[in-house]
Amino acid sequence: MSMTCELTYFLGLKVKQLKHGTFLSQLKYVFDLLKKFKMEDCKEVTTPIATKCLMDSDEVGQQVDLTKYRGLIGSFLYLTTSTPNIQLSICLCARFQSNPKE
Repeated sequence: MSMTCELTYFLGLKVKQLKHGTFLSQLKYVFDLLKKFKMEDCKEVTTPIATKCLMDSDEVGQQVDLTKYRGLIGSFLYLTTSTPNIQLSICLCARFQSNPKE
């Protein structure tokens, strides 16, 4: 097997090779995730989570789909390979995987 062209995509990462470096991007993966979980209309923020909030379990909240919630967490954990600034937010959400509430 031989490679005849320049690498452009690898495991969901867009690869751009320039003279002064190689750059990785997961922009297409992000848009696919937003579309998959029906979050295209979400508002953009500079800080992925509120900085002065206390997160604890909510026993009286409305249940959410456990499978969808875990899929969302897993998908966004993969995204942290190129976007480490969201890792804290995703890990905080992952704490409540056993009984997620709205």
